[in-house]
Amino acid sequence: MTILYLLIPLGLLLLAIAVAAFFWATRSGQFDDLDSPGWSVVLDDDRAPGNRQRRNRDAPDAARSDRDAGDSRE
Repeated sequence: MTILYLLIPLGLLLLAIAVAAFFWATRSGQFDDLDSPGWSVVLDDDRAPGNRQRRNRDAPDAARSDRDAGDSRE
């Protein structure tokens, strides 16, 4: 029974923190636009898939290290 004297105020304190966090989020604009972030993944860029330039800087180095490893084995 004595644990209730501790748990009830802690529960009310946690509830007050949750309500304060909710009102802070609504005032700071966290819930203003809920649809655009989801659509930004689908509509990321306007270029066609064939026109993208690949920027893989590791591929030439990896191929070069494979050739060097093959030369040292001979």
